[in-house]
Amino acid sequence: MSEPGSVHGAVERAFNAGDVQALMDLYEPDAHMVKEDGTVAAGLEEISAVWADLVSYGGRIRMVTRYALESGDLALLSNEWTLELDGNPVASGATAEVARRQHDGSWRYVSDNPFGAAPPAP
Repeated sequence: MSEPGSVHGAVERAFNAGDVQALMDLYEPDAHMVKEDGTVAAGLEEISAVWADLVSYGGRIRMVTRYALESGDLALLSNEWTLELDGNPVASGATAEVARRQHDGSWRYVSDNPFGAAPPAP
């Protein structure tokens, strides 16, 4: 994952394999993730609970990178995603994400907002 946008493909593969641990490997320990209700999951334990709940439905996700703007060791990312259950789309959105380059050259999320195109209400 030497390119910041490659994190999207890694999320798609891990989610579709039902591998919550592989999803968690894509986040820094103190990362934040916006939940559907607009609240924020802080840290790996809370983010893991969000992903575990989503993965438990058994659906598939498709992600298409909209952009990956790299600046030094940080990147602003966005993708369009669609969640399908039994082959039918049930949810979709566009993200706003920040990732940081790690010492090994890979990228991990610092901030993940799956609903970035429509920011949550305060």
